[in-house]
Amino acid sequence: MNDLIPDYDIIFITLDSLRFDVSQKLFKEGKLPNFSKWLPNSGWEKRYTPASFTYPAHLAFFSGFLPTKIRQQITRRLFASSFEGSESTNENTFVFRESNFIEALANKGYKTVCIGGVGFFNKKNAIGSVLPSMFQFSEWSEELGVTEKKSSYYQFKRAESYLSSLEPLCLFINVSATHQPTHFYLDGEQEDSIETHAAALQYVDAQLPILQQALAKRIKDKLIIVCSDHGTAYGEHDHWGHRNAHETVMTVPYLEYLNKC
Repeated sequence: MNDLIPDYDIIFITLDSLRFDVSQKLFKEGKLPNFSKWLPNSGWEKRYTPASFTYPAHLAFFSGFLPTKIRQQITRRLFASSFEGSESTNENTFVFRESNFIEALANKGYKTVCIGGVGFFNKKNAIGSVLPSMFQFSEWSEELGVTEKKSSYYQFKRAESYLSSLEPLCLFINVSATHQPTHFYLDGEQEDSIETHAAALQYVDAQLPILQQALAKRIKDKLIIVCSDHGTAYGEHDHWGHRNAHETVMTVPYLEYLNKC
């Protein structure tokens, strides 16, 4: 990371509530053609999230605690807020004094942008303002939220408007479409299910070229990180939703992609 900052754009996307097993199954079936442009041949990497719901997961992410590798004792961190005794940092880690890497990148000359999605980014109350307040620019409206069927289209178009800046860019998008409700992504469905969850991710993939094409026009190398903040249970072992420690909630899909111009 110390070799990339400040020359590379940092593009960080969280697919809210997305399960690893669903995302990997769709990849193997060839149903994610646009995410596959960023994925290795093996598909999504399975990792553990630091928290079981959106708010604490993103607080951890922004402090440098991204999802950790499975079957590895220590996952070396890309970036980390400085504190004594850390065993997960090394000479390659971007270590900063600020409490989060968003503010740290701003102090390195980055333009920092948040395209919000779920309620913890809506700025309607104190808790909904904590995460977006870390950024220089933050966007949220009803059309970007969980109740809008075309939310990913609107989110990627909103992100597109920031890509003409000359400064290095830290762009964060919290994709809301994969968070419940997802039933409207399958015709005739009235309730959410693992099938509508999968359909939601396919919808996001179909909209992803809006962002990919806009990024391609930007003459800057990029580090792209995409992951879920947590998964969603649909009745497995009597677990539902998230904010619980079931495997379907705590294991998430993850990718890193270096895009050199």
